[in-house]
Amino acid sequence: MSQEKNKEEKLEKIRHTLSHIMASAVKDLFPGVKFGMGPITEDGFYYDFDLSSSESSEENIPYTLSDKDFKEIEKRMRKIIKEGISVEQEYKDIDEAIKEEKTLGQKYKAELLEEIKSGERPNVKTDAEQNNGKASYYLIGNFRDLCKGPHLSNTKEIPEDGFKLTRVAGAYWKGDQKREQLQRIYAVAFNTKEELENYLNIIEEAKKRDHRKLGKELDLFTFSDLVGSGLPLWSPKGTLLRNLLDEYVWNLRKAKGYEKVDIPHITKKDLYETSGHWDKFKDELFKMETREGHIFALKPMNCPHHTQIYARKQHSYRELPARYTETTKVYRDEQSGELSGLSRVRSITQDDAHVFCRYSQVKEEISKIWDIVDEFYKSFGFDLEVNLSLRDPKSPEKYLGTEEMWQKSENELREIAKERNIAPIENVGEAAFYGPKIDFIGKDSLGREWQIATIQLDMNMPESFDLFCINESGEKERIVMIHAAIMGSLERFISILIEHTGGHFPTWLSPVQVMLLPINDGHMDYVNSVAKELRDGEIRIEIDNPGDTVGKRIREAELQKIPYILVMGDKEKEIDSVAVRKRGRKEVETIKTKDFVNLIKEEVQNKKIA
Repeated sequence: MSQEKNKEEKLEKIRHTLSHIMASAVKDLFPGVKFGMGPITEDGFYYDFDLSSSESSEENIPYTLSDKDFKEIEKRMRKIIKEGISVEQEYKDIDEAIKEEKTLGQKYKAELLEEIKSGERPNVKTDAEQNNGKASYYLIGNFRDLCKGPHLSNTKEIPEDGFKLTRVAGAYWKGDQKREQLQRIYAVAFNTKEELENYLNIIEEAKKRDHRKLGKELDLFTFSDLVGSGLPLWSPKGTLLRNLLDEYVWNLRKAKGYEKVDIPHITKKDLYETSGHWDKFKDELFKMETREGHIFALKPMNCPHHTQIYARKQHSYRELPARYTETTKVYRDEQSGELSGLSRVRSITQDDAHVFCRYSQVKEEISKIWDIVDEFYKSFGFDLEVNLSLRDPKSPEKYLGTEEMWQKSENELREIAKERNIAPIENVGEAAFYGPKIDFIGKDSLGREWQIATIQLDMNMPESFDLFCINESGEKERIVMIHAAIMGSLERFISILIEHTGGHFPTWLSPVQVMLLPINDGHMDYVNSVAKELRDGEIRIEIDNPGDTVGKRIREAELQKIPYILVMGDKEKEIDSVAVRKRGRKEVETIKTKDFVNLIKEEVQNKKIA
């Protein structure tokens, strides 16, 4: 086993064990606490607690946890770690375990055990069956907790300075809004103090780059209580940013032979019943009824509409591929608690495209899309990883189509990746319900990974809508459909981009590329003449009127993260030049105005990374 693998497995055990140690510490502080679940997460662990009946609550009012409690909880956790307590696994008969948990008042644990017994939690039930119907528990001193593990063998194996409690949040039991609301303590944990500190530094930097904070400071978008949560409103600067991104994707697609189409925002229920989306997503749809009693829905996706553009006429094989693209909004009835800035919204702008082609054309068409993805994300400095999202063969009922269709389409994607010398990570169970997909994962400047572009191979929707072409023999030939999104959701991509760049957009994308800053009123005529020259060069500018000191005005322009600040006074006017202050640099360079215009044009044309 590799050293890296050993390290990952030990970290998993550290986090599992710390979760139990935290629960033990909370029990010491709040006798009578009821325990929910305490799984590990990508960067640590959490545990859910019900303090409604703890001995620390007064007059049946639950004690509300806060970060003020963290110091004492962490102190008790470190005490347990230093004591070097053995961590032991034991097995209990499920019926006896249920009875014991109920006696102890641990109703949530009893409920989990009931589900294990009935088979409602099959992954846990399998573990219980392997142990002759017994449930797995772990003991740390006097604290016993239901858990599959794995755990360390002794608490001394845990680095006592490698973890930190981070926040408290409300959490409904099992995520059900109709159930009890518990208090969830989140924590992060790593193998060493250095790894923890590096992670916490990244978190602090991420807070500074939070797209919700920067979006407001840079005046890109806003939300209104009157309009509704999850429905962003874009300012002129934000709209310009969106349009520049969309235009870039369109130009890349246009070069590959795509054509624009346009569809309405609503549809009859029948369309989604035929495509299979109604049964799959009916709870996420915004529905409406006409005066005549017809059921319509706001579209949550575009592909079924696009099938009907293809189906408008009979196609010869000579006309294929047919490549349609459209940037348009879709709408999904997300729950309020799941909404988060631009990352998760109810109105989603998709740069959507669909290719209708013969099966023999699939490799070439997907390769063209892949080229677009590479070109687009290279412009922002993203490192891309490729995942193949495949069907779960154990749950065929979740997917449309036959076993043969799925094997054929999945193998096709594997072949395409192989021809590009890519060894993708295969994720079973992550496919769309109508077909497998290539998912591109981008790593941002903070090392965080995001699922971004996607290419999906669909042999099922053409079947559902009876889409075909007339082949060389004059016969109907079933076609295939390729779904492709480069940014996916513009809202989500812009949230990622803001945080990736810290709001320092590359010059070609910055809503304001140059700030013109006259030293005083006497220099306004010269500033206006320079402004005309820049505007003639299609450079986006703003002019800062004299008022405050030059230093203060420069600082304000820097806070707006404008790529270039041009300071102009008598000296610059005399030699027809500008004093250039480039974003992120202290030094000032004096150059001719026409040379500066050419510099910006070259930077924009080459889409240089900020």
